[in-house]
Amino acid sequence: MAGVRTLKRGGSRFYINPEDAKIKVPGVTSIVGMLPKDFLTFWAAKTAAEAAVDNWDIVSQLIQRDPAGAIDYLKNAHRRQTKSASDLGSAAHDLFERLARGESINPRYVHADVKPHVRWFSEFLDEVQPTFVHLEETVWSDEHQYAGSFDAIAKVDGETVVLDWKTSKAVYDSVALQLSAYRYADRIILADSGESVDVPELAGGAVLHVRPEGWSFVPVECGPKVFEAFKALRSVFDWERDGKKAVVGKPIASGGEQQTGTQRRAA
Repeated sequence: MAGVRTLKRGGSRFYINPEDAKIKVPGVTSIVGMLPKDFLTFWAAKTAAEAAVDNWDIVSQLIQRDPAGAIDYLKNAHRRQTKSASDLGSAAHDLFERLARGESINPRYVHADVKPHVRWFSEFLDEVQPTFVHLEETVWSDEHQYAGSFDAIAKVDGETVVLDWKTSKAVYDSVALQLSAYRYADRIILADSGESVDVPELAGGAVLHVRPEGWSFVPVECGPKVFEAFKALRSVFDWERDGKKAVVGKPIASGGEQQTGTQRRAA
């Protein structure tokens, strides 16, 4: 496979240009991650509180033996939940790709948590009858310096659209930014050959939302206005990584009795 390699740095994913390893560009999801997420603070606190209530017998014993360990257990509750959802999503995505490529999957070898997803994805294929043009490839934008991996480009009812599989609780509006980035990238770098081909003319985007209880095929607006918002986040990404580091200089004058922490400790 001649796929595009990636690396993680500072919590963000970067794609390495296969033609010049010195060129590394941020991934689409890392750029979209620049969106404000105030709701996550409440969600993390709620998850920690639920972990304490649901596991009080374990937590109370841990508090007596290892208070610091109890704190770590509770403060990382949201990370454990996120990882569990991520693992399920990754397993489902792998199976979705195999099904989309026409592979037959024996349900005996599918984990119980993912079996419903496989069933609903198969039903989607039967009912919607998409014709896949590309599956699991990497887009690259030379103009705006980003890259990303999309799930599928397919023809649906005569129109070519970019698709994303989601197993999350809901279809969130940030997916529009993600799909717009794929739609307006400059090229697709094929995984099997490393060759670059043009991104086909796309009529729009959609999400296949698969949950244990069923599936829905949801259209998503990902036109020029949405892409403008994505490009703004691309600038914010540069600001957060490098731009803000040099904007505040050292004092050129000062007065009063201000002391640094080091000066106070020395005193």
